[in-house]
Amino acid sequence: MYKSTTPENAVKIIKSNDKVYLQAAAAVPQTLVKAMTDRHEELRNVEVCQLHTEGDAPYADPKLKDSFHVNSFFLGKNVRHTLKAGNGSFTPIFLSELPLLFKRNIISIDVALIQVSPPDKHGYCSLGVTVAATLAVIENAKHVIAQVNPNMPRTHGAGIIHISELDTFVEVNDPIPGHEPSAPTPEEEKIGDYIAELIDDGSTLQMGIGNIPNAVLTRLGNHKNLGLHTEMFSDGVIDLILKDVINGNHKGVSPGRALATFLLGSKRLYDYVDDNPFIEMREADYVNNTALIAQNPKMVAINSAIEIDATGQVCADSIGKNMYSGVGGQVDFIRGASLSKGGKAIIALPSITRKGISRIVPLLKNGAGVVTTRANVHYVVTEYGVANLFGKTIKQRVQALSEIAHPNFREQISRDYFDMK
Repeated sequence: MYKSTTPENAVKIIKSNDKVYLQAAAAVPQTLVKAMTDRHEELRNVEVCQLHTEGDAPYADPKLKDSFHVNSFFLGKNVRHTLKAGNGSFTPIFLSELPLLFKRNIISIDVALIQVSPPDKHGYCSLGVTVAATLAVIENAKHVIAQVNPNMPRTHGAGIIHISELDTFVEVNDPIPGHEPSAPTPEEEKIGDYIAELIDDGSTLQMGIGNIPNAVLTRLGNHKNLGLHTEMFSDGVIDLILKDVINGNHKGVSPGRALATFLLGSKRLYDYVDDNPFIEMREADYVNNTALIAQNPKMVAINSAIEIDATGQVCADSIGKNMYSGVGGQVDFIRGASLSKGGKAIIALPSITRKGISRIVPLLKNGAGVVTTRANVHYVVTEYGVANLFGKTIKQRVQALSEIAHPNFREQISRDYFDMK
């Protein structure tokens, strides 16, 4: 009944001045992206709207700036260069509010390029590893083009669409981009120790990908009745689920389920979530809804920073005035955890960069963006300890953060801050 076409035919619907949305993270439909980019000589001023995407972004080549302009809601390394090159823009937004841009037609999408699992016997496909804002885009885009891929896990939850909702589709057999876990550094291991001590039995966790979340997870094997309500997760949770450490029994939202809006990890993760009812994938405006997050008792939000000033202001999206990533869901979860009964909002970061520069500073760099305000921050963790800033005066905060900075910078941070005043 439903017939596929070639990638080249599918993307012919894209025309100059269109806005095109790409499904995010590991779900980016690379075959369709390549076919679109191959039309660069005949296309002009196509705006490519996206969150972070894995893999290549050929349309982001500055040589194609007359054909494509990238509008990023969260910058990855494959498009970060576009801001300086002049063929890209950055739109700051909470992940929880991203679907509103499309539901309210603040950004009107002409063509959505997505990737789904093959349809089941009833004709229903799964959005697989990324829901995020995809449903809002599908509902409001003028045309929806999908690549149907047997390697896309069939995940449960809200990301189920009927094949009739696709205007065009192509069949591919592409691997899903992945991230293999890497070994934490000794400093990250120590941070993991401190954070694990803050997590009580019965807590619900939010954490992302990376060495610090992995270091935390490896230390939770003796905990009991943990839950998962998180923007995304990776391989580190699998063993804890299999050991019944993470079971969701005490969650306030989707009890007995692990809740996320996108996934990124190895093939082991994708195989594990495939047709697994324990994993519930929902839209970003649901998963990242602060009011819902706060309904989980003992909600623990673990997020990172590029740098933090001596009063607790968190820069997480830029290095000075140079944009590096985005706002994402940090504030959604920091605030939700703060409002949770027994909740803990944690910012975790190594005390210094790889170049030996302190990441706790008297003042943020000139032009640096404040993602999380000093009033939002409760716990800050480095390899040198834990600073609880909640209820602390500015003077007390400077002292507490200086004490968990690298020893080479402790006196300087406090002295420089008060000398500037």
